[in-house]
Amino acid sequence: MNEKKDMVQDVKRLDIKKIEDLLQSGSLESCDEILDSILSEVEYIRIKSLMIRLYVCMDIYVAAHTFARKIGISNEKFFGHFGTADEIGTELMTADDTLKFLHKIVRDCIMWRIESAKESSRSIVAKARDYIDKNYMNDELSLLIVAEAVGLSPSYLSAQFKKEYGQNLSEYIAVARIGHARELLCCTSKMIYEVAYDVGFRDYRYFSQIFKKYTGQTPRQFQNSANVCP
Repeated sequence: MNEKKDMVQDVKRLDIKKIEDLLQSGSLESCDEILDSILSEVEYIRIKSLMIRLYVCMDIYVAAHTFARKIGISNEKFFGHFGTADEIGTELMTADDTLKFLHKIVRDCIMWRIESAKESSRSIVAKARDYIDKNYMNDELSLLIVAEAVGLSPSYLSAQFKKEYGQNLSEYIAVARIGHARELLCCTSKMIYEVAYDVGFRDYRYFSQIFKKYTGQTPRQFQNSANVCP
């Protein structure tokens, strides 16, 4: 009886804040070891009572459910993956079964967090690209301005943009401008300096340099060789 009472007291020392921190910032590589360490603090391996295993498991289950909702995981997905609180008893028939179940909860929640972060990053980077496509004509457009518009640090946006699209953000701005310049040179009667201005260049010479870099021709050469649109 005293041994069971001691075990209950041990369980009550479970530091759920450490579980929450593990879910929030733990890595897949180290999560199993960290979870085992947290459980060892309550001498979990000694627990033979199903009731006490359920006590421990429910604390972690609830923390995981709360965390999952914060990162956008629906109740339907969570319950479909782990079962409802009323159903998880079948996962806890032995201490080993319970440990496997707890490790699955933690690992899968961390994996969801990583996937969610990737999707969020892709979404924001796509937003940055859309912002450039709509504002390429702004001669002050830069990494700093785009980063501020989408709410990321310039260094992080630069790295993620490169990773997602295979080119630097500043290069994408230049390519977008030159693409629109080609259309204007081909299909309008505008002067070259007007085209340069319209696509975000205030320096005609610099525009010519950048245009030749990406097309192999000067704006004049391109305009002379292009087919006139009807």
